Amino acid sequence: MSDASPVLSIRGLALEASLRHGTASPVADANITVRAGEIVGLVGESGSGKTLTALATLSLLPPNIVRTTGRIEVVGRDISAMNEHELAGLRGTAASMVFQDSLSSLNPTMTIGKQVAEAATIHQKLDRGTTERLAKDALEQVGFPAVKQRFDSYPHQLSGGLRQRVAIAMAIVNRPALLIADEPTTALDVTVQAQILELLRSLVDELAMGVLLITHDLGVIATTADRVNVMYGGRTVEDCSVTDAFDAMRHPYTQALVASAPTLSDSAEVVLRGIAGSPPDPTKPEPGCPFAPRCSQPIDICVTAPPPIVINEDRSLACYNPVGHHV
Repeated sequence: MSDASPVLSIRGLALEASLRHGTASPVADANITVRAGEIVGLVGESGSGKTLTALATLSLLPPNIVRTTGRIEVVGRDISAMNEHELAGLRGTAASMVFQDSLSSLNPTMTIGKQVAEAATIHQKLDRGTTERLAKDALEQVGFPAVKQRFDSYPHQLSGGLRQRVAIAMAIVNRPALLIADEPTTALDVTVQAQILELLRSLVDELAMGVLLITHDLGVIATTADRVNVMYGGRTVEDCSVTDAFDAMRHPYTQALVASAPTLSDSAEVVLRGIAGSPPDPTKPEPGCPFAPRCSQPIDICVTAPPPIVINEDRSLACYNPVGHHV
């Protein structure tokens, strides 16, 4: 693990959602650390709580979802102790977020140059000329081609890959310590996806940012991330190095995720291996480990109490009967 200081620390985060016919617990025990200069991949099936955890980090949760327990620190500051004005100052300066759909993240009525410059203007008391220079620098830094010629272009005039570069430029123009990227390459073709991932890696190395990369694609994790945080049923079940996640995983769910990743058979056909069963229903929490009904090696205690997460320097794990340790 990196010796750098944490830019994001989440401990014991739990969220409760108010629904028409009751409540749900979409996040029950999330524990995440991101340090300066590293990319942490956040993985798990749909509904595991990844995006809600990210939104909670910047206090951007929907009105019907509240944090019930847990502590979130961004660059060492407890966000629960901040008022709305302080939170607004935090977003875009200390921490920024890039979303999956770049087109919906950009204003169709404004040129891309103005939008990137506005991100700087909001947080920095600078004149127009200076913010435009910062905007052009940020666009050049994310590899946007022909910045001077395209500075006054509108989002609809750009490809999906270029729009995503604009969104990233807006996110980094104020040099945040933490960048949260929520499925930033899902809507892009394979070639452009590789370019965006390479861009994220270069920005981390150049700016010493910490990046929380949310994705369902283990291939993205394998080629881009330094560490992996695996969530299931709203809980962090394993946090380890990328190498350990693929070669020495301890949680049965991590093992199942890796085994279910698409592979090519000898006949060059894509082979898919699903995980038997279904993810837990957050409106009907069970008393034991949420993965127990789908686990290949449950023991008696697995169905009576959720395993606590044990956090140490090189791995965090929440499992009573880890892979390779049979009771």
